[in-house]
Amino acid sequence: MVIVTHSGKFHADDAWAVAVLKILFPQAEVARTREPARVEAADFAVDVGGVWDPATGRFDHHQKGFSGARPSGVPYASAGLVWREYGARCVGTLAAAHTGHQLADDKAVEMAHAIDADIVQYLDLSDVGAAKNAPGGYGLSAVVSGFNPNWLDEQNLGYGDAADAHRLSQFTRAMELLTDIMINAVKYRVGAMLSVELVRRAEVLEEGRVLFLENGAVPWTQVVRKEMPKVLFVISHNIAEQRHMIHTIPVSPDSFTARADLPEAWAGLRDAQLAAVTGVDDAGFCHNGRFIASAKSYAGIRAMASLALQAFEK
Repeated sequence: MVIVTHSGKFHADDAWAVAVLKILFPQAEVARTREPARVEAADFAVDVGGVWDPATGRFDHHQKGFSGARPSGVPYASAGLVWREYGARCVGTLAAAHTGHQLADDKAVEMAHAIDADIVQYLDLSDVGAAKNAPGGYGLSAVVSGFNPNWLDEQNLGYGDAADAHRLSQFTRAMELLTDIMINAVKYRVGAMLSVELVRRAEVLEEGRVLFLENGAVPWTQVVRKEMPKVLFVISHNIAEQRHMIHTIPVSPDSFTARADLPEAWAGLRDAQLAAVTGVDDAGFCHNGRFIASAKSYAGIRAMASLALQAFEK
């Protein structure tokens, strides 16, 4: 099996698209060319060839008259075209390989849509010139573009087989980066899905106002925010750092405004200073923003949760 994409400078959309196909067809050869005969003979032609026809493995968007777009109106480039066809299958493959979890088809589709909304559509927007640069000019598309050889590389390599091999090597490195991003995106979403029932079954304390999670790495924010309006604080065991944490509950995903803040007197204090203010001997720290604090023991964090509730109720 052969996957062909264009030679010359590459972009994030073609690197993402080929990476998806390479995940699903790991034995496939990747070739970079614009020679019509090689493009025609390939099993997949990505971002080259002037044809969009998933049935024959053709995923180009440069041809005259192309108007493919998402329901939202965001246009497709090659990343989105391949993801549209193979995204759910790719998600399922990565979930099985990296989490050991077999996703139901509807869950794989749901996660693929979420990854398109969070990542893929922006690669397409950048490719078609419809997106502004990320703050600082270094969004994912720019990071991938940085893998292209610059004029100094080309001056040293010259032209011909050596230059082509170097550019293919750089394209492969970009694909590997994007593959890691895909894996992490899938692992995060599988973890979030599996965590829902754990959070729902977690111990509730202080008349329903404090939730205790035995594993602080379990994602809890969305479930608590949507389903547990009475909870004001979450306490958890940070297994990796062997300490306990208390967290406030953000009122929305993008907000630092909380249902209840930690006491103002704790802000920015650490160790002995925080212990003196709280009366908790093993208190560790409280962030200046008053959204997280720590204690070494479960008893310590329970005491801090009780104090935080008392301060909120005054």
